Amino acid sequence: MPIKSYRPYTSTRRYMTAQVGDVTKKEPEKSLVRALKRTAGRDAQGHVSMRHRGGGAKRAYRIIDFKRDKDGVPATVRAIEYDPNRSARIALLHYADGEKRYILAPLGLAVGDTLTSGPEADIRVGNALPLTAIPLGTTIHNIELNPGRGGQMCRSAGTGAQLMAKEGKFATVRLPSGESRMVFAGCRATIGQVGNPEHENVTVGKAGRTRWMGRRPHVRGVAMNPDDHPHGGGEGRSPVGRKSPVSPWGQPALGHKTRKRKPSDRMIVKRRK
Repeated sequence: MPIKSYRPYTSTRRYMTAQVGDVTKKEPEKSLVRALKRTAGRDAQGHVSMRHRGGGAKRAYRIIDFKRDKDGVPATVRAIEYDPNRSARIALLHYADGEKRYILAPLGLAVGDTLTSGPEADIRVGNALPLTAIPLGTTIHNIELNPGRGGQMCRSAGTGAQLMAKEGKFATVRLPSGESRMVFAGCRATIGQVGNPEHENVTVGKAGRTRWMGRRPHVRGVAMNPDDHPHGGGEGRSPVGRKSPVSPWGQPALGHKTRKRKPSDRMIVKRRK
């Protein structure tokens, strides 16, 4: 998919880029769209639980089929669409029985292709199978962690994992981060890599475009007062005054592990670092 650059009729337009030519249908399928409530980064009590969020363009949520549980029924790809809620593109499927569903569009999927899901499905891009039925070395995405729950791993643009081994009731998967972990062999995954790998090459280019995405300005800690941030205070431009940068609540910001001990730690074969 080509990356479009704009004529610099303003200074902010000079570096702005966008993707073109990768979407075949602009309007979403009405039956697969739901209203999306905006929270502006507030929790149920109205307190800011996520800073620098708010505003932005209004979005509608597209219902994505992460489970791929419609076994044995062939589906035809009718359109590749844009989804404002994720970096990947989505594909509209028309099943033989008349049902319509959205899925994550894998790399190489085209309008007119036929997809199926289930243990008997072919090893083709876009088909969903249990890990027990997928050959070793295959690139997969939209991987379940619990059978029947729906895909939770490798769902963003350009990502893909590799099936490394199968032993007993577990399969070993190498994730894009470099981490290797065990997954129940009965979990499903989709063949191929998630599409739209050029997403990482897009340059936002201007502050206004960031506001369209619902992201508000981020103030540096060193520009604040000492009662607002540990980096604040000092005369003129001063260093942070600590051994390493910290968050507004004093948590180390560089290299500090934040993952708590979890039962799923035993499933990790090799850490990403």
